[in-house]
Amino acid sequence: MQTRTVVALAVLTAGVALGLVSYFFLAAPLGRPTDESFSNPRVPFAAALFIGGIVLVFASAVCYELIGVRREDGA
Repeated sequence: MQTRTVVALAVLTAGVALGLVSYFFLAAPLGRPTDESFSNPRVPFAAALFIGGIVLVFASAVCYELIGVRREDGA
């Protein structure tokens, strides 16, 4: 497997993991809604972490394109 594929997959995995963790464990309320404050995220900066995860997902494509391919013919 090429280096750029490994790096791109690592960044993609980190972005998806950050997005899932920030949404399901930091932002999404658990249980039955009892009042209006239930709709607020549990951690105030959870939305910023989720957006950071989305940015990492798109950055994986940038990493893949910016890392060059090594030539094996010695040129």
